[in-house]
Amino acid sequence: MAKKVRIDPDLCVGDAICTDIAPDVFYMGDDGIAHVKEGMEMSGDRADVQEAAEQCPGSAIIIE
Repeated sequence: MAKKVRIDPDLCVGDAICTDIAPDVFYMGDDGIAHVKEGMEMSGDRADVQEAAEQCPGSAIIIE
């Protein structure tokens, strides 16, 4: 079963590690924080998304 992935904008520090690890899922917005690309909300079962969540210094990536 797929898990939902989202980014807590209050925790994102804008270092873009997630976009380096999973560029097809995450992108940096004009606001300087990471976002989940539209249509990728249910991508939490992917190993690269899990790694991005583990590497995120602000613990902003939430997988539910």
